[in-house]
Amino acid sequence: MTQEPEFLETPSGRLIAFRRSEGQGPGTVFLGGFMSDMEGTKAVHLEARARAEGRAFLRFDYSGHGASSEEFTAGCISDWAEDAAAVIEACTDGKQILVGSSMGGWIALLLAKRMPERVAGLVTIAAAPDFTEDSMWAGMNEIERAKLMREGKILRPSDYDAPYQITRKLIEDGRRNLVLRDPLDLPFPVRFLQGTADLDVDKSVALSLLDHVRGDDMRLTLVDGADHRFSDPDCLALIDASVAEVAARAV
Repeated sequence: MTQEPEFLETPSGRLIAFRRSEGQGPGTVFLGGFMSDMEGTKAVHLEARARAEGRAFLRFDYSGHGASSEEFTAGCISDWAEDAAAVIEACTDGKQILVGSSMGGWIALLLAKRMPERVAGLVTIAAAPDFTEDSMWAGMNEIERAKLMREGKILRPSDYDAPYQITRKLIEDGRRNLVLRDPLDLPFPVRFLQGTADLDVDKSVALSLLDHVRGDDMRLTLVDGADHRFSDPDCLALIDASVAEVAARAV
């Protein structure tokens, strides 16, 4: 029987659900994607691997996601980055390897800017930095943009479950958190992972990210035929290997 998650009340009053495993450092923190939760395949797999190796691990739900408080449509990138920073500060010790999936890759980059002293390294999986601007807003026609600004939200189709509800708050807040418009230093080991068959995040995003950031130990791995979920056995093994490599090279 699965134990209930623990909860952290953030300085903003949001209740963040989390699960953590004690162990050696550097610990690993999994940062999930847009409208996902901490019970996904990658998060659970990484936790099991960390436990088997005696390493510290943390996974959690952003506000409006999974078991955490708040409505999804009330949230935005600033809120979710704040949630991540709060749970890392309160529930981990020392430097952490951030594993960011899709939107979680963007959150990881924001955390690297906000709290670099707590970051041992970075592994991103189909990272989607600036997606609210470069994918959502850029993908809307003028009628959709006008409706969003007028009504405060629109629905867009999803390949997963319910349609995405895109809010004006999400778009406008996203513009305050863009990371590909200004210099971005990543002074620790970084591994970017990307599938070539990803229909949600094109491989050009990964190439742009690699070209934009600055660091002495960065690698991009493209996996032919892998989709956005990046969760088949070979992909999971590659994530494991990347985390292990970052841990071995972290200072």
